[in-house]
Amino acid sequence: MIIVGEVSGDSHAVKLIEALQKSSPQTEFEFFGATGEKMRKIGVETIVEADEFAVIGIPEFVTHFPMFLRVFNKLKKEAVKRKPDAVILIDFPEFNLKFAKSMKKQRIKVIYYVSPQLWAWRKYRVRGIRKYVDLLLTILPFEKDWYAQQGIHHVEYIGNPLAGEVKSAIKKKEFCEKHGLETEQPIIALLGGSRKKEVEKILPSLIETASLMSGKDKELQFIIALASTRKKSEVETIIEDLRNKECRIPQKLTVVQNETYEALNAADAAAVTSGTATLETAIIGTPLVVVYKTSVINFRLLKPLINIEHFGLVNLIAGKKLAPELIQNDFTKENLSEELFNLLDENTNKKMREELLEVKKSLGDGGASKIAAEKILDKLNNGKRKMENG
Repeated sequence: MIIVGEVSGDSHAVKLIEALQKSSPQTEFEFFGATGEKMRKIGVETIVEADEFAVIGIPEFVTHFPMFLRVFNKLKKEAVKRKPDAVILIDFPEFNLKFAKSMKKQRIKVIYYVSPQLWAWRKYRVRGIRKYVDLLLTILPFEKDWYAQQGIHHVEYIGNPLAGEVKSAIKKKEFCEKHGLETEQPIIALLGGSRKKEVEKILPSLIETASLMSGKDKELQFIIALASTRKKSEVETIIEDLRNKECRIPQKLTVVQNETYEALNAADAAAVTSGTATLETAIIGTPLVVVYKTSVINFRLLKPLINIEHFGLVNLIAGKKLAPELIQNDFTKENLSEELFNLLDENTNKKMREELLEVKKSLGDGGASKIAAEKILDKLNNGKRKMENG
C-alpha cells in the first residue's frame, strides 16, 4: 500500500515502484492506495485520489477535516481488509503520521519514504516516528545524523531521488525558439507553487514583480512555469484580476506547462516558491530567490513552531543563506525585484552557480529510488525470515 498527498510524492512513488519491480523481477507486486496522476498512469490501483486533498496550513486542515476523516477511514478499511506486506508513506506528514499510528495497531509494517521535516518544525512529532515507523528513508544529507541525535536509528539516507533525474530535455536555444524567446536577452523564471492555494497567494506577487522589473528594463523576458496539477485558466484569471487593478502585465510574459526544467535551464535567474522546486532549481544550477507567502493567520500559527534558520531546502542543505529568502511580509515586488536584478549581475550570477553545483554534489550521484527499493525489500525479506524461524 502506498500513500501520497501531493505532486512531488506522486513522482517519488512512481520511481520507487519501478525500482521495486526492477530490483525483484521474480516478485509479483500489487500496489494500491492514495494515488496521484502519475501513479494511476502506471496502473496503481486507486482507493482514493490524492490530487485534491493536499492543503496548506492548520486552518485549511481543520476546514477540510471531514474529508480527511472520510479518506482516512476508507484507506484504513482497505488496509485492514488486504493486510499488505507494508504500507509505504511518502511525505505528507499531517495525514501520514496519523495513518502510521493506525497501521502499527494493525501490526502492519510501516515504511516512511521522504522524512517529514521534523527538524524544521513540530519536533515533538519525532515520537511518532520512534513508535510507529519501522524504517525511515531520508533524502536530505543531514537528516540521518539529526535523527540519531534524537535517539532514532532505524533511519537510512539513500541520496536524493532528484539527483540524476532533474535535467532539461532540450537545450536553451531550442526552448527559446519553441516559445519565441530571445536567447541573448535576460530570462527570468517564475515558479508559483504546485498547490492551488499557493498559486493564488504567490503568483500575483510574482507577476507584479515582473511588471515592475519590465518597466525598468524592456529587454527582460519572463516565463511562468506552471505545475502539471494546475490549469492555465488559473493563470489567466490571476492576470485578468491584476489588469482590473491596473497592473501592467509585461508584454514578454510566457506561460508554459510541464516544462519546468526546460524553463529553469533557459533562465538566467528564477523566483521559486519554497519547497521541492528550490532543490530542482539548484540541481539545474539556476540562481534563485526563494519566496513564500501564506495567510496571516497561518503564518501566526506556524511561525512559533518553526525552529530552523533557513526556509529554503537549498539553503538548509548548503548550511547557509546561499539563495536570498523573501518570506511573508518580506515578499514584496520591490524586494523581489531588487534581488532578481542583483542575480542578473554577471559576477553574482556566476558565483551562485558555482555554489549551487556544490549543493548538487552533496545530493549523491543518483539511483536513490533503487537504493530505497533495496532497503525496503531487505526489510520485508528479513521480516518474513523472522516469521518463518519463529
